[in-house]
Formats: sequence, structure tokens, C-alpha cells
Amino acid sequence: MLSTDKISCGYDGIDVVKNISFQCKKGDCISIVGPNGCGKTTFLRALSGLLPYSGSVKLNEKEISSLGRRQISSEIALMTQISSTYFSYSVYETVAFGRYLHMKQSLLSSMSKDDESAVLSCLEDVDLLDIKDKEITTLSGGQLQRVYLARVFAQEPKVILLDEPTNHLDLRYQLELVERLKQWVHDGDRAIIGVFHDLNLSMQLSEKTLLMNNGEEVAFGNTKEILLGEKLKEVYGLDIKEYMQKSFYLWK
Repeated sequence: MLSTDKISCGYDGIDVVKNISFQCKKGDCISIVGPNGCGKTTFLRALSGLLPYSGSVKLNEKEISSLGRRQISSEIALMTQISSTYFSYSVYETVAFGRYLHMKQSLLSSMSKDDESAVLSCLEDVDLLDIKDKEITTLSGGQLQRVYLARVFAQEPKVILLDEPTNHLDLRYQLELVERLKQWVHDGDRAIIGVFHDLNLSMQLSEKTLLMNNGEEVAFGNTKEILLGEKLKEVYGLDIKEYMQKSFYLWK
């Protein structure tokens, strides 16, 4: 579905990601973890075709750099970290932009009944149907995060790339999101690749994990083996398992 072979990429001629080989198959839920600044977001941008690279990135056996933006967007959706919101669209309109590949014309006024139904369904999935007419500039960070998640779902891709999707979400919505993403993968021939700082959520969502440090692959494989292994301790300089167990003890 989506794979890399010895990919390197970065900015201003300096490689931030170095020589990573990676494979994502149908049905995969994959987490990318590692310290701040290790290249996780840069790697996601290369996977989405937004960043030049050396090596190879293939989508369905085709080099992604040879594909048009529309071809890539029909298969891959990228949700980046929220920054500032500059345009005052409604919640409904923002999610509806995710349907642009499915519209006969690139106008919201041209939406079919199927498009409208898909948008409403995605809003219901993230519990925002009751505020669909509110302007997004008035929303909290957590609400805005859910709007952009709904827009990604509305795009109907085969692969979703998520950069810290649980940022700004309270605990209830974090847990609901993890379950919704797992269900989304299992309902079709789909896959998810997500960058996470919260290792608990990574453990709950993913079956495979890519551990990165200093732009390089440290390990790629079974999530539990990596998150409970020695390499994670070496990368973070901390016994994460021991820390988690001590934290859990406080709840007893």
C-alpha cells in the first residue's frame, strides 16, 4: 500500500530524516514515536508527497513523486497539527471541503445528496453535529481538532496520516478517537500511520511501531515489544515501563 526504501528528506539541503525503510499494508495501524525533533512530522510529509526526498516512496507500487496531487489525495489524507485558523468557515463547510475529490464541480453549492450525507455522518462520528453551523474561529482547540478529523474522514482515503491527532482532546475524546480509528481501518481495506507522543495511546491503537531518533530508524515492529523494550529506554533516557507502573500505582 505505502512503503519507503532508504528515504532521506529535510529542509534547505539538510536531511532531517535519514535512510528509513518502512512498509504499511492494508489493515495496518502504525505509530511513529520518538523524542521531539527526531523527524517524525518530516517523515509524514514525505509519505504524503508534500516534501521532496531521495530514495523511494511508493503508493500502490507507484513512485509517489510521479503522481499528481489529485491521485495522491484520492488515496492519502494528511492531518497536520493545528496552528492558527484564518478563515471563518462553518464547521459543516470545513468538513465539506474533504469531499472535493468526489464533487463534480469544486464548489460547495454543487454537493450531491450523497456528499451531504457523508459530511453529516462524519460530523456525527466526532460528536459535532449539534454545532455544524458554528464558525470554526469560535471553537476550542479540541473542537477544532475534531472538525479536521471529520474532514479527513470525509475525504474517504485509503491511508490516513495523523500528526498528534489527540492534541487538545480531553480524555474521553482521546479514547473515543482511538476506537473510531481502529474501526475505520477494520471496516475497509485501509491503514493508519500516526505520530504520537502519548505512548499509552500508541499502545492502544497500533499493532506496529516505528521508533525514531535523530532522524533515523531505531526499530520497527511489534508495538508491545518496542514500547516495552530496551531500545525505547535508550532513546528516551528513561525507563518508560517503570514510570508507567509507578503512575498506575498512584491510582490504587
